[in-house]
Amino acid sequence: MMAVARGPGPHQRAALYQAGPAPEKATGALVLLHGRGGSAQDMLSLGEELQLPGVHLFAPEADGHTWYPNSFLAPIVSNEPWLSSALNTVAAVIEQCVELGIARGRIAIAGFSQGACLASEFVARHPSRYAGLVAFTGGLIGPPGADLRHQGTLEGTPILLSSGDPDPHVPWTRVEETAEQFTAMGAAVTLRRYPKRPHTVLPEEVAQASALLASVLTKF
Repeated sequence: MMAVARGPGPHQRAALYQAGPAPEKATGALVLLHGRGGSAQDMLSLGEELQLPGVHLFAPEADGHTWYPNSFLAPIVSNEPWLSSALNTVAAVIEQCVELGIARGRIAIAGFSQGACLASEFVARHPSRYAGLVAFTGGLIGPPGADLRHQGTLEGTPILLSSGDPDPHVPWTRVEETAEQFTAMGAAVTLRRYPKRPHTVLPEEVAQASALLASVLTKF
């Protein structure tokens, strides 16, 4: 475990947990973002389930195990300064990957619930060609009716948006809106809806994410 910090804010001393081969020997990196009340260790366990040999896993842990205090559908200002600090934390992890010699195009980001929302928002605000984005039950951040459009291109980044419907925290309509916006930004989006699925990650979703990420991360 080590600390990852970028500027002041609630998560400036966020812990960073890692697993997998040494970064300099890795075929790629996967940044894993936990949900509200979750932990980095939870996400490292999920990363192991994805079965990505050769991929280095990075999992930052939010201060108080919560990236921001209110719903992702609340006015953005109500989640500040936590949201900006959380986004800066993800940026710091990405920068660390690059400094270790892992190109941005070989870095994927995955998250569950609040972590999926954070992952989606980070990719939208920092568009580039990533190895992939997997959002298990999440979407772009902002209140209903907000303009979710972002500038820039994702250059064909493969994205999996997977969610239950109905979900107690993430409306399916927001997942669809997120898919629409990412498609407009040039991503290759796969959308998966699971009727009456509880707020969890199903084995089928893990298998789909594993296939997507393995195709871009486990080979040079």
